[in-house]
Amino acid sequence: MGNYPMTMPRYWLDGSPERGSSRKIPERLSGLRHKLHQKAKQEPKFRFYTLYSHLYRQDVLETAWAQVRRNKGVPGVDGVTIDQIENSEDGPAQLIEQLQRELREKTYKAQATLRTYIDKPDASQRPLGIPTVRDRVVQMAAYLIMEPIFEADFEDCSYGFRRGRNAHDAMDKLQTHIKQGFTEVYDADLKGYFDSIPHDKLMKVLEYRIADQSLLKLIRMWLRTPIVEEDDDGKPQYRRSRQGTPQGGVIFPLLANAYLHWFDKVFHRQSGPRYWANARLVRYADDLVVLARDQGTELQKFVEETLEGWMGLTINRQKPGIVNLSKGERLEYLGFTLQYHRDLKGGEHKYLNVMPAPKALKREYAKLKEMTASHNCWKPIPALIRDI
Repeated sequence: MGNYPMTMPRYWLDGSPERGSSRKIPERLSGLRHKLHQKAKQEPKFRFYTLYSHLYRQDVLETAWAQVRRNKGVPGVDGVTIDQIENSEDGPAQLIEQLQRELREKTYKAQATLRTYIDKPDASQRPLGIPTVRDRVVQMAAYLIMEPIFEADFEDCSYGFRRGRNAHDAMDKLQTHIKQGFTEVYDADLKGYFDSIPHDKLMKVLEYRIADQSLLKLIRMWLRTPIVEEDDDGKPQYRRSRQGTPQGGVIFPLLANAYLHWFDKVFHRQSGPRYWANARLVRYADDLVVLARDQGTELQKFVEETLEGWMGLTINRQKPGIVNLSKGERLEYLGFTLQYHRDLKGGEHKYLNVMPAPKALKREYAKLKEMTASHNCWKPIPALIRDI
């Protein structure tokens, strides 16, 4: 958990572009997104019922294509690359026209998702599901329409895959809570979160805000799309799943965030542990920690019963559950290690030291080793120094 693949898409929003980015979207689409966000903010229980027709608007599909092209990425099961679409006779215009027609006539069908794997630092592999480029464009169009609605609901404790927020913001908030005395931390590491979200419960969450059956049908199609991967003999094997949202798809980080939002929501209710345990919550996607001055069995029971009993997820109990930083124990979160150390000058005062975690260092060492390996000696020294 916490080591997200570089192939995951990076999202942005008009008015609050991704940090360090100047990406913009058309004014008309920006206005639509602003109205959706304002409506959702003003009426927390309003269900949106006319969203699907926005998906095949020219400006929406053109913006979706521009973002998919910018994110790059590998082809899906059809083998069609972004460069092939750009260099075709009619270019992206033909793809946009075709998708526009299929969405308007409701004949659009998603293709199978290509399953691939990337190595993790612990020698295991993380599965990725790669939709075709055309499916990524439609998913991005849905994302552009849905994101401002759900963004209006998300709690302040949530940082993953959100506008203007990143892992460093989550780390800053975590350090603030710790320095305020919330030094007992429950690291609720979720086991295979993206692959274990129950589809039926996820759809209930989406239906709380979306009444448009055409859009809901489209999302169900993506969730049920067959996953294809090659067996040991190189033959394609197809399977369907009743749970999980494949990492690698454009829309799925938003759906995964929307699902865990309900843990954030019950946590911060008047009847939740934010009040009866004076606890704090920091969540980056599926990496969440609960902080308190005194954890207590009731708080741990709430976290486990809510995540496992109510939401149907699984907590990884191979990791230490509660970390007591005031006793010198170490917490690893989002690629960092946090631990209290004694004053360097020998005083009694302790300071919170934040360092790259051993796994993160190991990854960086491996990158440097590869960059300076003998087969890369062809690169000019100034270029090598610049890259390092």
